[in-house]
Amino acid sequence: MSNEPSTSIHETIYRTLRHRIMHGEIGPGQIFTIRGLAAEFFVSMTPIRDATRRLVAEGALTMSISGRINSPELNSERIEELLSIRSLLEPELATRAIPRVHPALVERLIMINALNDEMIAKENSAGYIKSDIEFHKTLYLRAQSPAILALLETVWLQSGPTLKVLFDKKIRGHSNHNHRAILSALKNGSKNDLVSAIQADISSGLGMVLK
Repeated sequence: MSNEPSTSIHETIYRTLRHRIMHGEIGPGQIFTIRGLAAEFFVSMTPIRDATRRLVAEGALTMSISGRINSPELNSERIEELLSIRSLLEPELATRAIPRVHPALVERLIMINALNDEMIAKENSAGYIKSDIEFHKTLYLRAQSPAILALLETVWLQSGPTLKVLFDKKIRGHSNHNHRAILSALKNGSKNDLVSAIQADISSGLGMVLK
């Protein structure tokens, strides 16, 4: 008998939960159970176990012996560590991407950044995190370096819930000028300016954590 339907259900649940965690739609320290998630998704407990085990392996969730599942609560030192990893991975991805940047990509990034500005104006921190990740990922896909991008997505995934809480407190008055500097560097084809703008963008996130 084919196991395709079960695999598809497991993958859908995994991607749905992953999306929620990465974009801060699940708060830090939020508690789940296998049974509760099975009821939410109208499925048996088997695909829930499979999906949550993958997320535990990625550091996006923790699971107790009793089966209780938590989203992680990260302290400032852990967030600082994850941002430091970003500062290593993102300039490398940007450097690899820049030879493949074209005007249509820049226009797409401008549109995403407009949404980013809108989320800041509305003080919608979850929307901001989602559009911010989309902005960076759209650029980094041009690097054609899936292994590095996968590492970066793990960092985004682990930090999503805690960053959402930080942005809830500090999104008012947040400046998006680093994204505009990234766009300017892409238009000019300047690798050095692009790397500097990305590092400044990550540093501004670190500044939010340390304030």
